[in-house]
Amino acid sequence: MRRKILPGVLEDAGETLLKNMNVVLIGYRGAGKSTVGSRLAIRMGKGFVDTDDLVEERQRASIRDIVESYGWDHFRAAEKRVIDEVSHSDDFIIAPGGGAVLDPENVASLKKNGLVIWLKADREALCRRIDRDSRTVGSRPALTGKGALEEFGEVMAIRNPFYERAADAQIDTTGMDLEEVVEALSAIIREKTGGLH
Repeated sequence: MRRKILPGVLEDAGETLLKNMNVVLIGYRGAGKSTVGSRLAIRMGKGFVDTDDLVEERQRASIRDIVESYGWDHFRAAEKRVIDEVSHSDDFIIAPGGGAVLDPENVASLKKNGLVIWLKADREALCRRIDRDSRTVGSRPALTGKGALEEFGEVMAIRNPFYERAADAQIDTTGMDLEEVVEALSAIIREKTGGLH
């Protein structure tokens, strides 16, 4: 016979897991993963990690330099190690690089203890945001070698199905400012975790 305390204990354990769950923001570069993620982390009292920043820190080079010197495979392997590491942590807002979802093992790692939310935007909005972000322009390599709008179109056509499959929820941030996106994310997180955040 089950002891009466067991359901309460299990319920408390489930609440703790949901409270400590990571929130993973996926999307193309310029979608706002890092900007929104750092603001959301402050609001929720969670840590924040941008996996691209962590790769650059560990490799002691910008992503552009890593790719130019060693190739995309080297970068993706370093990214995979970082994602595996951060996915073992609790209570973080995680912003993986835009291409991280192309590797199913990365997605599985991030979803293990993470609510995955896709930050979407149309390509014109993404281009405007990247043009305003000197850090992204200077440290991120081109993905196709074509013009920005054409590159966005091609890469989004390839990646969108991966984002769609990985995401537990999505937000189109095209016409939204930072605070509106943070508020929309907070509402999704409350809904998905039963109001525990």
